[in-house]
Formats: sequence, C-alpha cells, structure tokens
Amino acid sequence: MLKNPVSNDDHIEGAQNAAVTLVEYGDYQCPYCGQAYPIIKRLQKHYGSKLRFVFRNFPLTEIHPLAEPAAQTAEYAGAEGQFWEMHDLIFENQSNLSIELLLQLADFLNLSSAELKEALKNHTFDAKIQKDFMSGIKSGVNGTPTLYINGVRYSGPVEFQDLVSAIDEIIAVSK
Repeated sequence: MLKNPVSNDDHIEGAQNAAVTLVEYGDYQCPYCGQAYPIIKRLQKHYGSKLRFVFRNFPLTEIHPLAEPAAQTAEYAGAEGQFWEMHDLIFENQSNLSIELLLQLADFLNLSSAELKEALKNHTFDAKIQKDFMSGIKSGVNGTPTLYINGVRYSGPVEFQDLVSAIDEIIAVSK
C-alpha cells in the first residue's frame, strides 16, 4: 500500500478527480524506468482524463550515479514550473545522460544552466528528493520503477496491455 497519499507536494499530471491515480517511484538513470516511460505516456493518452499520473523520485545512487543529479535537475525545472518538460526530456535522452546533457536540457527549456549548476553543487532539492525516497521506503519500494494504482502496489509486468488490464479492472470495480 502507498503510505503517503498523493498531495500538492507531488508532481501530478492529469485531472484531480481522475478515476485512477498511477504513482511511479522512479530513477532517471534506471533502464527499466526508461522502458516504462513510453508505456506510461501511452497509458496517459489511452485514458485521458480518467488517469492521473504522479512521479516520485527514487534515485538508486549506488548503482546509478547520475540519478540524483537528474532528480535535482527535474526538481530545479519544477521550481520554475517546468517539471514535466524536464522529466520527459531526461527520459527521452536517458542513453546520453551526463551532467553536460542536464545543463543543455536546462538551456533548451530556457532555464538558467548557471542556476542549475549552483543547485546541483548545493544539493538545493535534497529535501524534496529525500522526502519522495523515504515515502517510497515506507511504502515498501525496493527497486524502480515501482508503480501504485489507486494506492495499491502493482506487481505485474510493466507492459502496456498488462497495465491496461489492471487499470480497467479498477475502473470497473469503482463504477
């Protein structure tokens, strides 16, 4: 079960009153999260206003050294009102992930790469990332991506059709 309910502190894409809330604990450098990214995008398109998507940071820093700087970068962009744009760009460029790329993505979004450099150096967004991470630990997250559908941990394959089946089941039950 998801221990920390979705709140205004979260990055949320979709309608507040959506029938289904999908929460992902993710790591920007995780190849499995990279594979899940287009599947979640497809789910969002498929369900439209019936699906609300929440992304929470869960950087596995011991195996993904760029996960934390990438999370910092997404949070920096979020503070400038561009979280989802940066989230998408990082995943779309995951195979080339580097500090240099993160700075280029900031420039691409017309954000200050100098301010981003400062935020990375000072770990400005550590508290937010740590809050996400600890909420994941409390909810039993031990790898990425970990998905929750309406607060219940999803343990099936992270494939489009499997997720559609799980979500359709929840929608049918809630009618």
